[in-house]
Amino acid sequence: MSLINYDDLMKPVLGFLGCETPQTWLDEALNNLELLMQDHANCEKKAAGTAMNLMFRYTFFTDLQVKLAQLVREEMLHYEQVLELMTKRGQEWQSISAGRYAGGLRKEVRTYEPEALIDIMIIGAFVEARSCERFYALAPLVDQDLGKYYRYLLKSESRHFEDYLALALDVAQTSKLKNPKEDIQQRIAHFREVEKNLILSPDDLFRFHSGVPSQAA
Repeated sequence: MSLINYDDLMKPVLGFLGCETPQTWLDEALNNLELLMQDHANCEKKAAGTAMNLMFRYTFFTDLQVKLAQLVREEMLHYEQVLELMTKRGQEWQSISAGRYAGGLRKEVRTYEPEALIDIMIIGAFVEARSCERFYALAPLVDQDLGKYYRYLLKSESRHFEDYLALALDVAQTSKLKNPKEDIQQRIAHFREVEKNLILSPDDLFRFHSGVPSQAA
């Protein structure tokens, strides 16, 4: 069995994102691992729910159905795995509010179809890419068991980001937009700046996808 070269695996992800996670967020994460794990579990469940909702809303895109069904299964598996890790570590479930990240990205979604769906797919790509980047950054800093799990997630999370981009292009081409590739590249550039600002600006609430901790800023 060949060993995974995580640095090579991460090159497309890091090239896609507009910035890397600030050290101040990593420092905060290490001081709030239980909160981080709880929000991670929430993120996995929300990702599965989002994919499921898209399956019901856009039933006429066949390729979308297949890919999203695969995503739902994987996200729910990850959700179960995080819950198991929490139990193993003696951590009880707690209810926490959502951060600003997903809402900040969704504010930029166009209000007409198929452009709205294309934007949602691109947002999905950024969410998965950022998750992947943070797992990669955290893995060598946390304890051995958690670091091993974060490295395990890198392969699927990096594939998810590419799946979402492929779906965005497929929707654009199927819908016969005038310049599908150009439209997608413009939207990727737009969301890259929005996402970068959310990651690098001060954030009062620490979450898995939060920005710079306000006290550090």
